[in-house]
Amino acid sequence: MGITERKERERQEVRSLILEAAQQAFIEDGYEKASIRAIADRVEYSPATIYLYFKDKSEIFFAVHELGFEKLINQLLDAVEGIENPIEKLRQQGYAYMNFALENPEMYDLMFIQNAPMEAIFENEEWVCGHRCFEHLCDTVQQCIDNKLIKISVLGVATMSIWSFMHGLVSLKIRNRFKTFPQEHIQNLMSASVEQMIALLQND
Repeated sequence: MGITERKERERQEVRSLILEAAQQAFIEDGYEKASIRAIADRVEYSPATIYLYFKDKSEIFFAVHELGFEKLINQLLDAVEGIENPIEKLRQQGYAYMNFALENPEMYDLMFIQNAPMEAIFENEEWVCGHRCFEHLCDTVQQCIDNKLIKISVLGVATMSIWSFMHGLVSLKIRNRFKTFPQEHIQNLMSASVEQMIALLQND
């Protein structure tokens, strides 16, 4: 391995360490309290070193939430591998999305609920990882529309309706809005809700 390659590998390793520390800081302390210095202290670097990799805290936050989207997209792809029926693809994507949120509640909160990453998006005028995730859902919904398997024929309306339903469902759970329900029944209720959504979408 040459000097250039070694330096690039070392740079990526340091960047990964910073993002791991930042993720924990955002989860444990919240975005507002997680300062650049606090992140630097976790990896025993100076704040100046952090600024060699990221221009500000918002950019770090955005990079952290991109890692979450990579994981989510991989889970969505794994969930539909080998499945031909579009409705079944949609069902399994719904479960994969729900499971991701329930297994990674803090990361889901960073990705979809907190405002901080959107500041970086507005600066860059793009949200590549978010759009990729949405496009995967759009592809499946379009297959359902093409095969006349769902009642809604407008792609944008159908996709946004499904995403909004799933986001609302898991957000209620991870933000502890189901506390008044018998906790042993929550998972079954959420699964039944996914099935009801699929049933309502389908053509008779």
